[in-house]
Amino acid sequence: MNEREKTPWSVLRERLGYSDQEMEAFAQNPRNARVLAVVPEMLSRTIVFDVIESHGCNSRHEVGTRFAFSGDGNLLTKHCPSKVCAFLLPVMAQAVFAMHELWYAGADPNQLCFRRGGCYDVGVKCGGWGRVVVEASVVDRSEAPK
Repeated sequence: MNEREKTPWSVLRERLGYSDQEMEAFAQNPRNARVLAVVPEMLSRTIVFDVIESHGCNSRHEVGTRFAFSGDGNLLTKHCPSKVCAFLLPVMAQAVFAMHELWYAGADPNQLCFRRGGCYDVGVKCGGWGRVVVEASVVDRSEAPK
């Protein structure tokens, strides 16, 4: 099968290494067809997190620092700082999940009501070390951090 003949289903099967039986079970779930229908759009986008506030960050994430995830939710390490704080990453993962849910529902992921989140550190004023706040957005891949 050449590239043009591949369907999202066959690409997924190949990528995930599903057996015939697993693929049949996967295909029987109507939710999976709905998700696969938006995959092409998702893959043309990048989910970006911009640091909009930072003070005392041990990882040196400063205002203007950007983190990028592929539309399907993978951290694009080439487009991120060399260090990514373990305490900021879960907040970004939660926002990626919420944006995916909006995509799957046919809504614009940039309409996420709560697009900002912060690391778990409470900052020096509250007995911690530092505090970083990021804001999420979805952009065309061509506009993504380089």
